[in-house]
Amino acid sequence: MKRRPVPNNTRVGPSRFWLIIAFLIGINVLVYAPLGHYGFVNYDDPQYVSDNPQVATGPRGANVLWAFATGHEANWHPLTWLSHMVDVQLFGLNAGGHHLTNVAFHIANTLLLFWVLFQMTGALGRSTFVAALFAVHPLHVQSVAWIAERKDVLSAFFWMLTLCAYSFYVRQPRAARYVAMVALFAAGLMAKPMLVTLPFVLLLLDFWPLGRMTFRPNSNLPKLIGEKIPLFILTAISSIVTFIVQQRGGAMAGVETIPMYSRIANACIAYFSYAWKMFWPTRLAVLYPAGAAVPGWWWIAALGLLAASGLSIWAARRWRYIAVGWFWYLGTLVPVIGLVQVGRQAMADRYTYIPLVGLFLILAFGLTDALSWWKPRRPVLMLAGGTAVAACMWLASIQLRNWSNSKVLWEHTLAITAENALAHFNLGAALESNGDLNDAIYHYSEAIRIEPQYADAHCNLGNALMKSGNNSRLDEAKGHLTAALEINPRFPEAHNALGIHSMLQGKFSEAITHFSEALRLKPDFPLAHNNLGTALGNEGRFEEAITEYTQAARLDPGYAEAHNNLGIVLAKVGKPNEAIAQFSEALRINPDNAVARDWLVHLKGGNVPSR
Repeated sequence: MKRRPVPNNTRVGPSRFWLIIAFLIGINVLVYAPLGHYGFVNYDDPQYVSDNPQVATGPRGANVLWAFATGHEANWHPLTWLSHMVDVQLFGLNAGGHHLTNVAFHIANTLLLFWVLFQMTGALGRSTFVAALFAVHPLHVQSVAWIAERKDVLSAFFWMLTLCAYSFYVRQPRAARYVAMVALFAAGLMAKPMLVTLPFVLLLLDFWPLGRMTFRPNSNLPKLIGEKIPLFILTAISSIVTFIVQQRGGAMAGVETIPMYSRIANACIAYFSYAWKMFWPTRLAVLYPAGAAVPGWWWIAALGLLAASGLSIWAARRWRYIAVGWFWYLGTLVPVIGLVQVGRQAMADRYTYIPLVGLFLILAFGLTDALSWWKPRRPVLMLAGGTAVAACMWLASIQLRNWSNSKVLWEHTLAITAENALAHFNLGAALESNGDLNDAIYHYSEAIRIEPQYADAHCNLGNALMKSGNNSRLDEAKGHLTAALEINPRFPEAHNALGIHSMLQGKFSEAITHFSEALRLKPDFPLAHNNLGTALGNEGRFEEAITEYTQAARLDPGYAEAHNNLGIVLAKVGKPNEAIAQFSEALRINPDNAVARDWLVHLKGGNVPSR
């Protein structure tokens, strides 16, 4: 086949170009502007930002080092951690600012996708349509609306920049442009390792639209592969690091939990389901639970995948974009399709953020070619494309409302999924934080019914039973906390909860043992340091209590209760000036802190209240 040159017919009038840019920004703003008023949700947001001491204290030197060294949350993505730290520096813990950063990255990704497609294909209208679908498709709401999914929009930003750098390099192969491309790819891997498939996508782009790949008389495929060896090396390193970190973090499910047969079947179904949801994006949930049960029709999906792959290869002789789009979709989903099961989900909308671009390409270029014989095709295509984008905007806006708060998010998830233990657990946590303990206890119990070995649910249920104030349920609470430790012996939160249980019964020595074990397992655990200080104080070990309260306040400077408790003990050991400083800090953190205000009044009056 004759080699197709890199397109150079990409000139367009500036007014038209800027009108498209304004359109792409505008549709994003119309859909995602409400995020500025949304808060954090209780799924990963606390671990990533709001309750993460390293992130919540901003980009200090020690925190930056932590970002590059940690495998926290079973991931190694230092640039993602740094981006959250910068947000804290800019917005504090005002979730609206964090949300809008996600939106800004998503807008940048939309514009970069449009630009690189236009540069590579010269097709202005079709590039605009692909970028518009990317901007407002409902399946992409999860990646944008979820603060903890910053890694999606950030890594995609580097994905798009790498494509742009590759486009520049192909036009004028220079060492500086090649180094820039490799550096951007490396940065993307440090935001999210899902970019490991990008070198393969570059080979697809060599086939179409760049037209660099030849097969006859002599194939240049080995040369093109060799050109990307540094990228493949980075891919291998990132894959190994990710595997080690996720295995150590306990995020990977073993084959004894989900057999390989079930994983292959689920992968086939997921490929089909994502494609279906692209065309009919309804009943979208934050999580679709994984299980060992295999739907009987999975083999139909498998045959469909094989047939579609064969047809795309056959069609590639005339319509190269079909093979490129299809294998873009198949290939970029491989890291998250479930063959290596990470987490509890069978599939997740956020996994489609990059892969759907492949199907969008087939749709945009295929419809144009299918109607090439029809003279009025241009207005018809514009009307159909506009209708599709408008429909996506409407559905995305509806889906976005489900992210307004944790309670709404998990109630919606339970309404459209069955036997979802994680959804019951997180709804229980949301209800508990709102003070609705009875309903929280019900949902924790449902999570345990569905998944009896759910250690977190046992722990939260035990905590909720203790908070209920019903002393007759303390034994039941202890039973669940003990069960949590039997399931996961290295569970610091369960030890902390058992310590609280012991304190409620006046067993301070036993409580000290549990809090100390919690801190052995998790040294940077402010709550356990604070609780250990309280147990030590009740045993009259005030100097040790001061040490623990100081550690709690150091690890979490916004922990008003730790400052309060430290102030109380300092006052009791005759250090009123130091106590005043701690109560003043507690009041700065929370101006409505009545305990700190009461102590300050008495201390400044020369009295130490009896407490």
